[in-house]
Formats: sequence, structure tokens, C-alpha cells
Amino acid sequence: MEGCMEYLEGLLAFAAYFGMGLGFVAFFLLLFLYLTPHRELQLIRDGNPAAAMSLAGALIGFCLPLAQAISHSVGMLELGVWGLVALVGQFAAHVFTRLLLPGFPTRIERGDNAAALLAAALHVGVGMLNAAAMTY
Repeated sequence: MEGCMEYLEGLLAFAAYFGMGLGFVAFFLLLFLYLTPHRELQLIRDGNPAAAMSLAGALIGFCLPLAQAISHSVGMLELGVWGLVALVGQFAAHVFTRLLLPGFPTRIERGDNAAALLAAALHVGVGMLNAAAMTY
């Protein structure tokens, strides 16, 4: 019976970390979709691959350091702090993208795959660096 309790405790920890991770992903997506001037979801529904690439890159770029934070955190508060660090990193990548590519929202609306691919690469690259720096 003692072994069974250890498994249940592990399952509860998994559920807590996974649930908080999903909450962070939902929060990131809602905030990202709200703060960008173009409507990614509608563009994606309309078949715009540039919008899908750009959003996918941002999501992957956020999930990389978030996964690192989940695997290294010793509690929910610590995960919350590092999750916010991951969030800030991705929004910094987005600001950098908009500075690097003037008219970026319009380019996504027009379906400019080159701009979307560069944006996705910047988001993923920043996410990888952010995750690697979380070696506490």
C-alpha cells in the first residue's frame, strides 16, 4: 500500500505541474492574440500559412523554456516565476521582430511567409536561449 501512495503523490505533482503549464500556455496565447494587431486565429481559419507559422513559432518558443521551468522547479511559486520569465522573453522576441521587420502585422495579413518564418525562427531561438539559461 505504501508504494501505491507514492505513485498517487507523484500523480498529484504531475497534475499540478501539468495543469499550471497548460494555464501558462493558455495565458500566453490569450495575451499574445490580444496584443498583436492582426487577428491570427481568423487569418489561420482563412488559410493564411504565414499567420500559422508566426503563431506556432511564438508558441513553441514559449513552451521550450516553460518545459525547462517545469522540469527544474521545486514548487509552484518557483514555476510561476520562471514561467513569467519565459513569457517576458517571448514578448521581447516579438518586439524585436516588429523592429526588425517594419510593417510586420501587415506582412502577416498579406501572407508573407518569409516574414513569418523569420519571426518563428526568432521566437524559437529566443526560447531555446531562455531555456538553456534556466540552469539553476
